[in-house]
Amino acid sequence: RRIDFVLVYEDESKSVSEKKGSVMRRRVSQMDEKLVYVKVHMPFEVLCTYAEVLHIKLPIQPNDLAPQSSAYNCFTHHFYPSEDVIAKEADFFTAPFQKDQLKCFWVKDREQFFTPAMRSRMAYYILSRAPYDVKGNVKKFGFNKLLDGGVYKAAYPLHDCRFNVKSKEPDCPNERFLLYNEWAHPKSFYKMQPLDLIRKYFGEKIGMYFAWLGFYTVMLTLAAAVGLGCFIYGYTTRETSTWSKEVCDPRIGGEIVMCPQCDEICPYWRLNTTCESSKRLCIFDNYGTLVFAIFMSVWVTLFLEFWKRYQAELEHDWDTVEFLQQEEQPRPEYEAKCIYERVNPVTQETEKVPYTACGKCMRVSCGIGTVLFWVLLIIASVVGVIVYRLAMFITFSSKLRSELNNRKELEPFKEYVTPQMATSITASIISFIIIMILNSVYEKVAIWITDFELPRTKTEYENSLTLKMFLFQFVNYYSSCFYIAFFKGKVVGYPGQPVYWLGSLRNEECDPGGCLTELTTQLSIIMTGKAVWNNIQEVLLPWVKNLMFRHCTQVGSEKVIPRWEQDYRLQPIGKLGLFYEYLEMVIQFGFVTLFVASFPLAPLLALFNNLCEIRVDAWKITTQFRRVVPEKAQDIGAWQPILQGVAILAVATNAAIIAFTSDMIPRLVYYWAFSVSPYSDGSDHTMTGYINSSLSVFNIADFKETIRPSEEITPYWFNNITTCRYRDFRHPPSHPNQYDFSIYYWHVIAAKLAFMIVVEHIVYFTKFMLSYMIPDMPEALKEQIKRERYLTQVILHETNIKHFKELMKPIADNLQNEIEEPELDLTL
Repeated sequence: RRIDFVLVYEDESKSVSEKKGSVMRRRVSQMDEKLVYVKVHMPFEVLCTYAEVLHIKLPIQPNDLAPQSSAYNCFTHHFYPSEDVIAKEADFFTAPFQKDQLKCFWVKDREQFFTPAMRSRMAYYILSRAPYDVKGNVKKFGFNKLLDGGVYKAAYPLHDCRFNVKSKEPDCPNERFLLYNEWAHPKSFYKMQPLDLIRKYFGEKIGMYFAWLGFYTVMLTLAAAVGLGCFIYGYTTRETSTWSKEVCDPRIGGEIVMCPQCDEICPYWRLNTTCESSKRLCIFDNYGTLVFAIFMSVWVTLFLEFWKRYQAELEHDWDTVEFLQQEEQPRPEYEAKCIYERVNPVTQETEKVPYTACGKCMRVSCGIGTVLFWVLLIIASVVGVIVYRLAMFITFSSKLRSELNNRKELEPFKEYVTPQMATSITASIISFIIIMILNSVYEKVAIWITDFELPRTKTEYENSLTLKMFLFQFVNYYSSCFYIAFFKGKVVGYPGQPVYWLGSLRNEECDPGGCLTELTTQLSIIMTGKAVWNNIQEVLLPWVKNLMFRHCTQVGSEKVIPRWEQDYRLQPIGKLGLFYEYLEMVIQFGFVTLFVASFPLAPLLALFNNLCEIRVDAWKITTQFRRVVPEKAQDIGAWQPILQGVAILAVATNAAIIAFTSDMIPRLVYYWAFSVSPYSDGSDHTMTGYINSSLSVFNIADFKETIRPSEEITPYWFNNITTCRYRDFRHPPSHPNQYDFSIYYWHVIAAKLAFMIVVEHIVYFTKFMLSYMIPDMPEALKEQIKRERYLTQVILHETNIKHFKELMKPIADNLQNEIEEPELDLTL
């Protein structure tokens, strides 16, 4: 008989023979001798009963409608596995199963009527609600509690064969073997995914995840190509940029003396020492970046809209169009605590609930309060990193330059390593380490809060947990980037009156070129580090655990081990399943969209990561994990509105980065307004002289004694110089309103605000029009769904009539024989 589910427990009553070898090997061998495998088989009658309970759709008759084709399919079919290897699934009209209408359904073979995925799903449903103890009025049920308590060691459905060896049994479909060769193997990196086989073997939920990941990766190809083009444009024009040429020119940047960036221990410095950083800045801070930011705002809208259309096609193909959450059964944890009664507002019947309205309000309030507390804790960690930056900048400013000057072997790095860069890189690495540590903490906190709220269904549970975890990780991953982009260097005062943190730490300033380079550094470190760490973790952890287990058990030949024992030696998928995979990709999606104006290569990095991610995830669940219990899924759940929220926020953040973080708007203001009369003697618009106009003048004599640089660190070339420059738009010392903001400053602020408003409105209007013009479901698919529903109803109706005629035919024949009137026709 077919094994639909396996339960594993340890029988302590069995005698244990002594084994030679190490303690670890003896212990594992003894454990294997005690293990008992309970094989669960679902009879056909039981399958029919629970197929009706779970509203499973089953075939009525083959679909005779012509399949829809497109030019896109004509192009991509070359990259799909051959139909000789993975046969195309037969298409049927389907309907929710009804036990009393079994004859209406396409039953050729009772053993094959319910697929292994359906059988496993129904077995899991029964076992998760099977009672095992009664104490007074409290009834305990569900093998999940027994698993958590250690009564059962494992519970899982079986793989159909080994992943790397084809089964010799004639009835084995070898779907795992096919998935490994045509999907999970690295040699298939260029192939499209066999989604129908993935869905058939693992269920709709895993199929939907890989469909979304594949579609996201394909769309990233376009974004990566445009971003790479913008990067190449910036790289090729960095030498010819007026900004970098003036900074690097010894007669311009070499003659400009800049004010110290910290108190007492920071020296005066020449502007041309930032020549290399200015060239790097020009790679990302150019007009191509502006075009790319607008393009990405449109791209993300197209991605979400076309995904909705593709998702609608998958819903139709996988029979989840009419899947409703009302059909989803309550979680066993919810049912176990149902002690109160209420009237269901829909059915007007009395039902059991685990809490009153007041109790539910208290649970939700406690959950929200706990979430806010931990979010504030994340913000506190970010503040700690900011304090580190302030303190370490002072240290690097006092020691780094002297070390570079005194050690000849470090002389080549003198132009590249600056206190700002050293502070930025070390702070980014520390931020990444803190993020990784906090992630593990917040995962447990979010699960605890969600368990306390006690959602009714698994979908509600996952949606609640999704929102909490995303909120935690959003603040955790992006807070440092938001600080650099929108807060660092914005409120620093001027050299004679700087702004301090905590009364003693002087607020950070940006480089003369702005904070855009530092934001790019932060993004590249976090994105690359996160991708590398996650992939190493996903590959090594399950592989090493399985390797150690196989080594300790000392199995001579895997061929002699039954399938259920082979699967027991694999890793469990975990309760949350794909939750962490979705979370990883959505966080990456935020990096690709929220800060892309500062890092055009983010889509390219994401593309490379996703190409690896698809194969790593496929390899992992196919070879290293036990087979998951198939689950129904209509869409990607709560991740869809989260993606839409990130897409809306991305427009504002990218517009703000271009307006307030980059130097693009001040340059445009100078080019169109201040490079000509009446602010300048020239008559032609030009960028010549922009450096001089963007730096304000400060009189050295106005330094306070506690701020003035000491004479020991004063450079040798600093002779008879009475002024220094700093990055701001303020009046010079000789002006009646000295050190107040100049007219240039107010022009720039007005231009930045105007840019924000205009760009946001244009992009949001474009997004709205695209969303309106692109329907969520193709019209041809709508018509096909209506046609299939109509034909399904006709088939069911005709089948019922035919069945009724068969039942009534003996009665009609008897009546016809008994009644002698020839004019009365009783033929059915």
